[in-house]
Amino acid sequence: MNKIKKYIKDLKLKFKNVKTNSLKINIWLFLIAFSIFILCFLWLFQIVFLNSYYKSYKTGELDKAATELRESTILDSQTIENIAQKRDICIEIYGTDTYFSTISNKGCMEFGNRNFKVKQDFIKSNLLEQHYSLINEKFENETLIYALKLDQELYAFINASLEPLDSTITILSNQFIITSIIVLVLSLIIGYFISRKLSKPIIKISDESKKLADGNFSANFKTKSDIYEINELADSLNYAKEELSKTESLKRDLMANVSHDLKTPLTMIKAYAEMVRDITYNNKEKREENLNTIIEETDRLTLLVNDILDLSAAQSDNLNLNIEEIDLIELINEVIKRFKILSEQEDYKFIFNHPDKVIIYADYKRIYQVIYNLMNNAINYTGNDKKVYIDITEDKHKYTVSIRDTGKGIKQEDLKHIWDKYYHNEKKHKRNNFGTGLGLSIVKNILQMHNYKYGVTSSDKGSTFYFEIEKDN
Repeated sequence: MNKIKKYIKDLKLKFKNVKTNSLKINIWLFLIAFSIFILCFLWLFQIVFLNSYYKSYKTGELDKAATELRESTILDSQTIENIAQKRDICIEIYGTDTYFSTISNKGCMEFGNRNFKVKQDFIKSNLLEQHYSLINEKFENETLIYALKLDQELYAFINASLEPLDSTITILSNQFIITSIIVLVLSLIIGYFISRKLSKPIIKISDESKKLADGNFSANFKTKSDIYEINELADSLNYAKEELSKTESLKRDLMANVSHDLKTPLTMIKAYAEMVRDITYNNKEKREENLNTIIEETDRLTLLVNDILDLSAAQSDNLNLNIEEIDLIELINEVIKRFKILSEQEDYKFIFNHPDKVIIYADYKRIYQVIYNLMNNAINYTGNDKKVYIDITEDKHKYTVSIRDTGKGIKQEDLKHIWDKYYHNEKKHKRNNFGTGLGLSIVKNILQMHNYKYGVTSSDKGSTFYFEIEKDN
């Protein structure tokens, strides 16, 4: 007894915790409601409207028989008999010199005994056709009569006896009640398993998505569902999870690298400023050297802040383009001049190949920034020969600008990430001689804003960054 009480208590608790608006419950209720609807529909047509349908069917048979009689070219006894047997009806042909009847069963004989008044009334009415209904209270049945005038002196009286259906309806009702109970029980059981099968993968996806919302990237949306759309949803969410995980990783790297790049020059500025104050303020040569270091590190900080602002503006679509006519060759030569000190002091070589004239329409400042960042990247990673190649090629439809270094190249698995902020072939932070680590990400955003195609190719020796400018632009 205690076990039964405990079971009932647990069952009540389960029902209390059931969410009435859950997918499983809704699917289950829908299937049950659908079963009840079908049962009600069948009850109406098989029980409630059975008498009406039966009478309508018999009336239709009378109408069809009348049509066949009218359309018969030879109206002999065999034709009339065939029509009567085919439609399960009785036919009586009545005329001045003609009489024929198919009265052979009980229903037809009853009609034959009772239709005298009907015949008289119809013949006197001069109507072409008329429906009659005779009710036999003794036998509790009804006879349908269709009277029609075939020609001037020839009449046809077609009748069908409606058998009482009360006993049939009672039997059907009892059977239907049993059938309904069985169907409802099966609906409850089958509906439960179907709702469970449909809702289980969705509930799993929902639970995993909550993990993802909490920043847990171990969430796995893969399901064992046989439903294509659910599997598609799971695959899409797994892909989104992987991308979010990469973004989160890059965000952490960005914070670490920006913090590093801010801390390093700030530390140097502070150290050299203290040296100027405490040690070298009377030594002009040393003081100038320390002050130059402070200025260089301040410039680096300024460059970092500007790059962060540019990247933020580009990614938030707040970077406006000022489109104008640009001599691309002249622009690239201006960028090369900025690296002149590297040619003079560190023997870097910039090889620029180009057509005679290249005029494009773009934002001068932003394209300058693109060329500068790509060249800066090539300088940082070129080989021991310290060569950087800048090439402009053209065909009928476009110009292609490519900047190539002679370094070790980029691994194939790293190529798709090379445009990400602070992405390096190795996860450890690598501070370049020039730049902030945001350059390629800024380049990507500027080129996308100009709708330029861009990319990178790399082999064992050197990498080539390129972008294409349509001549229509």
